Amino acid sequence: MPSLKDLLNIKHPIIMAPMFLVSNVAMLIAASKAGITGCVPALNYRTTEELRAAITELKLKCEGPFGINLIVNKSNFLYKEQLAVCCELKVDYIITSLGSPEETINKAHKAGVKVFCDVTDLAYAKKVEALGADAIIAVNKEAGGHAGPMSFKELIPLLTKSCNIPVISAGGVGNKTELDKMLTLGAAGVSVGSVFIASIESEVSKDYKEACVNYGAKDIVFTNKLTGSNCTVINTPYVKEIGTKQNALERFLNKNKKLKKWFKAFTFYQGMKKFEKAAFSATYKTVWCAGPSIEYVNKIKPVAEIVNSLVDE
Repeated sequence: MPSLKDLLNIKHPIIMAPMFLVSNVAMLIAASKAGITGCVPALNYRTTEELRAAITELKLKCEGPFGINLIVNKSNFLYKEQLAVCCELKVDYIITSLGSPEETINKAHKAGVKVFCDVTDLAYAKKVEALGADAIIAVNKEAGGHAGPMSFKELIPLLTKSCNIPVISAGGVGNKTELDKMLTLGAAGVSVGSVFIASIESEVSKDYKEACVNYGAKDIVFTNKLTGSNCTVINTPYVKEIGTKQNALERFLNKNKKLKKWFKAFTFYQGMKKFEKAAFSATYKTVWCAGPSIEYVNKIKPVAEIVNSLVDE
């Protein structure tokens, strides 16, 4: 089974995970110089033209491969346009999230683009393998953002034993000890996000970065109020005030057969706007997305130093 290093021809088996509102061109360029690969969500760009400009710049300035993360369900109204641009400009790989990757895999492979698929359980992993995915991103319950239900200790061995494509572990890595643990369990590599939020190259607010320094694993909570799905956030005073569970009306709309599709899309959009406001401005209504690996963040550092802390004790 090829490792992530072999799959993408990189020095270290690490993907700088795609983070909504956080990942940017500067971070991916720095990641490539440090010997890893970075991935940015297509939805970090408001228009397809902005995405095209970002990919063009990355192709000019990255010293290695980079990827684009696509939300492939109906909540992403720009999906087809984004996929077309990724295939036309031939990004190195696409990571799919929250939907069926079948169309993405078929079109990307015709363009010579690899596809890695987010999964949280064995059943879905086998489905994407059958569709032709090049690798699995095994999202465990230690991940930031939309985490899975299973611990990496269960998920990685289960998938590596049952699947015939590389398994990349997502969640729980903040230092070399954790990285080595994932590789020992059979992972081909890791996807690491939260520790890079507090990087010099990140453009989020200083308050957000300092929150990642000052809060720790014990301060991370799950909420389903913001996107309709369980998402990890820092338990700020505002999060404590609004609570982390949907109210009775929200639960009803989320289950109603006729209304749930539209309610989910509306909830997702509203949640993303709240994340955006908190990420880039000082506000009482702080909703900062992060995972428990912020436990290992002790100061704001360049991407290169963060990579060094992951590969060298």
